[in-house]
Amino acid sequence: MSRLGFGIIGCGVIGGLHARVLRDHPPLAARARLVAVASPSPERARRLAAETGCEAVGIDTLVHRADIDVVSVCAPSGLHAELGRLALAAGKHVVVEKPVEVTARAADALIEDARRAGRALAVISQRRFDPASRTVRSAIDAGELGTPTSGLVEVPLWRGQSYYDSGDWRGSRALDGGGALLNQGVHAVDLIQWFLGPVVEVAAHTALRGHQGIEVEDVVTATLRHAGGALTSLLATTAAYPGRTTRLAVHGDRGSAVIDDDELAYFHAAQPGDDTSAYGAYGAGNQAAERRPAPSARQRDASGLLPAPHGDQLVDLCDAIAEGRPPLVDGHEARKALLTVLAVYEAARTGTLVRVPPGTAPEAAASPAAYTLQTPESV
Repeated sequence: MSRLGFGIIGCGVIGGLHARVLRDHPPLAARARLVAVASPSPERARRLAAETGCEAVGIDTLVHRADIDVVSVCAPSGLHAELGRLALAAGKHVVVEKPVEVTARAADALIEDARRAGRALAVISQRRFDPASRTVRSAIDAGELGTPTSGLVEVPLWRGQSYYDSGDWRGSRALDGGGALLNQGVHAVDLIQWFLGPVVEVAAHTALRGHQGIEVEDVVTATLRHAGGALTSLLATTAAYPGRTTRLAVHGDRGSAVIDDDELAYFHAAQPGDDTSAYGAYGAGNQAAERRPAPSARQRDASGLLPAPHGDQLVDLCDAIAEGRPPLVDGHEARKALLTVLAVYEAARTGTLVRVPPGTAPEAAASPAAYTLQTPESV
């Protein structure tokens, strides 16, 4: 089987991760090869090309090269649709980093272009491919946790002012789309709705508490109601110094699971015949060690992320292209997380409950994340 040629647009932190994964993840290296990288900054492109042994070219040259089959779009979020559609028009398959876009309108245009072109569109949601996430999803699907009742999502990160000052696009509505939730918290939003079902209603607040000169939130809290009736409480922030690990918990009437820093930290499922009528175990009876897969290398990439889940998702994309099927996380799947985030922003802006009917988006999605912020001066 010939290897697919990949090109990467965007040579920042995430573009570098994609390049190294294509080079270093053995199952992917057997299926794909990195041909070229491109960036609005020629110097960045040259540095990444030298690091990973490929060519540095212009964006238009990259999307039209005959030896490139797949284009990875690792540019700012608000450019995902524009660059993805450019690649699709040139006959390429496309993978875009999270989120799929910053508006539902732009996301839908990208999804429709992929459909018309008959090309695969994948959106990076690599935490679905992490062993801990797969273990929890399998347990839910098997009914081991009983009826899902609730979830907790905590994304307590720190990004200094220098992070937002490092690029004009960071913290902007047009290109970043949103702040702590759309940029950093969207992976957790994707996971919780993958575990508990699509979100149908939200209530929320946003604030800007630890940074200046940005147009988006650095703190968001929300309550999410899932289609099956479960409720999730969510916190995402980039103003929690010095930053802690992302933690996600799901609860049911026969069991619970906690993922902390991409690891299965707690798992308990009632066994047949267990008496669940009293007070439970108050956190005792942790079965996580029995559920964890065999130990594997968990060394993080220079980006701070685990490279293997990205690699596994790109392997799935290669398989999808070969088999003529949609990738496991295609544009329609990624759209669910985007609609949830946009509904959170609309609920915070209006101070009302916002419903997210299947297949539709709140009116706020027509323009990039326009919502009201509480600044430190106004609190």
